[in-house]
Amino acid sequence: MKRRFIAACAVAAALSAAATGCAQDTARRSPTTAAAPDRSEQELTQAERLRISDAAEVLTKRCMNRAGFSYWTGVRLSLEESRSPGYVNDDVGWAAEHGYGSRVQEKVDRARRANPNSTYRAGLSPQRRKAYDRVLDGGRDATVLTTEIPTPAGTGEISKRLGGCSAEVEKKLYGDPAAWFRADKAVTNLQPLYVPRITRDKKFTDALARWSRCMARAGHRYPDPPAAQDAVARKAAGLTPGEAFEAEKRVAVAESRCSRKSSLGAVARERETYYRGVLPDRYEELIDSHRRLERDAYTRAAEITGPRA
Repeated sequence: MKRRFIAACAVAAALSAAATGCAQDTARRSPTTAAAPDRSEQELTQAERLRISDAAEVLTKRCMNRAGFSYWTGVRLSLEESRSPGYVNDDVGWAAEHGYGSRVQEKVDRARRANPNSTYRAGLSPQRRKAYDRVLDGGRDATVLTTEIPTPAGTGEISKRLGGCSAEVEKKLYGDPAAWFRADKAVTNLQPLYVPRITRDKKFTDALARWSRCMARAGHRYPDPPAAQDAVARKAAGLTPGEAFEAEKRVAVAESRCSRKSSLGAVARERETYYRGVLPDRYEELIDSHRRLERDAYTRAAEITGPRA
């Protein structure tokens, strides 16, 4: 359950925290402080993060075009489709329409397979293909960024190459790509430090028990949301696509209703906010830096592209 909670929160951070047991507001403050932080100090919303990713695509296209290459921006999901069910979904309407999001994922997979950039690159001559790669991401000559990330055992290390249009885009959006890499990788790897505390927390375990009892009364005997989602995926193999999707929606709707009745989603979000708020002070600077750099990126992105519908 701990691993699935971490994985769900990681996905939610990239797509949406609105419908999950992942805290949206991770501002550094005492858990007993009632006042909400200023808007400028809060984490970005799902819609705001999507706008940054859309702006990055637009900037990449401009950069590649300047170098004489064609480039197509990715297929955009709607704002509603971009939501992730995460650890637990408490939006009954979304569940009734999308279940656990299997058809949305199929749409993403189809777009990835039909990506015109891959077809275009494959059609280039070996020399032009090498030039394409160098322009896009710097190739083998790209700068290597390295930073430490927090782990339950201490710290680890992660690296990435950054050059070409990718580096130009990050600089235009975040100002300092190295600072963004350092802050982003630290913040997105904090979950393993506090998720085990959430899963042992009495408020959370009590809410989870209420959720499980609610699901049993609805005819779905599962100990936790990941177990329900796994069972739906396994059963889909023996059904037609239409039957599988209807079965998926039935379980997802029951999950979301039970999440509301048991307050599991609300408790999970509140407990995550609490445990993130009491992390060691050494992470405060990185969290603040992440929030500032991301909000600056959104301000710049808003000048490049409009919001998703």
